[in-house]
Amino acid sequence: MANHEIPVKIKVKTTINADETFELMVSGRYSQKAGASFLQYEEVLEEGTVRTIVKVAAEEALILRGGAVKMRLPFRLHKRMRGSYEMPFGTFETMTMAKRIEHTKGLIDILYDFNMQGSPGGTYHLEITFQEDEQ
Repeated sequence: MANHEIPVKIKVKTTINADETFELMVSGRYSQKAGASFLQYEEVLEEGTVRTIVKVAAEEALILRGGAVKMRLPFRLHKRMRGSYEMPFGTFETMTMAKRIEHTKGLIDILYDFNMQGSPGGTYHLEITFQEDEQ
């Protein structure tokens, strides 16, 4: 079966410890395959272009970033999950503990505690809203 991709407008809102918020507006693609939903988008940073894939299934999610930033951030509801964050000067081990993973039409919502190299990095709330891009 062909993987049907829909062009979408995406808004990525990240809130750290309920007080620091970052927002990103990008165009991307949305698709569904084997019971999972996929969002793909690119962002241009000073260091270069970063390609991001967000995969969401029932009680798990995965954020993969490649390019200028390499990151693998897996999530499973109420479970500690190991990931990695690769920077020019080394690779760091990350740990996520998802408190909420929700996916409804046009929304991916992940609330998680984040650790890097064993140090608490805070509570992150990732809200990704997207809608079909009518071009």
